[in-house]
Amino acid sequence: MAHSEQVTAAVRTVDAVLSRMRALGTTLPARDGVAVFNRVYLTVTEAVDRHIDGGRFTDSRAAIALDVRFAERYLAAVDALEDGHRPPACWRPLFQFRRHPGVRPLQFALAGINAHIGHDLALAVVDTCRTLGCEPVDLEDEFDRVGDLLVSLEERVRDELMPGPDLLRITDPLAHLLGSWSLERARDAAWAAARALWALRRLPDVAGEFTERLDEAVGFAGRMLLTPLPD
Repeated sequence: MAHSEQVTAAVRTVDAVLSRMRALGTTLPARDGVAVFNRVYLTVTEAVDRHIDGGRFTDSRAAIALDVRFAERYLAAVDALEDGHRPPACWRPLFQFRRHPGVRPLQFALAGINAHIGHDLALAVVDTCRTLGCEPVDLEDEFDRVGDLLVSLEERVRDELMPGPDLLRITDPLAHLLGSWSLERARDAAWAAARALWALRRLPDVAGEFTERLDEAVGFAGRMLLTPLPD
């Protein structure tokens, strides 16, 4: 298959991912915590898709593969829940608290971003390396560009979902929660975790334990982000 044909086939897969997220959004109440995150993530994926189409990634094939493998992790967690299976620990807090009246939309968005960046992104890098037969260092440019889009989106999410300055005082518990988590730090940790998992790929028992501990730690952080708050 020619390179252009490979890219076209992968783009159809990106389109399928986008279609799945759009369809999921139509089935959920707007205030549902998964719906809140899904809207955020759909915006990210659409932005990545536009950048790929505009030739803004050095290696479009790698960018497409990473984008798709990344999205598949989130969609697989949703499928596991819908099929009655136990989803990864990183996603459980969002699924458990998705309809809690004391959790604010910004908390839902950040808890989903925490799960997806803190756990799924590292595994998606490893998945992509296996798919393309490359090393994590070969994906660093694509990783950084996707990360830049996520950072810009997080700023937009905070602007759209953050209560106004007259409502969010420095003593507001939400202000303390927001100050306890950083997407930039989560992205840096994801890259370190991806490199570690790749280095451990010939030690499956150790890699499995590392992944399990990562999943649990990210899930713990997500539970803290979803602490119900007073009005």
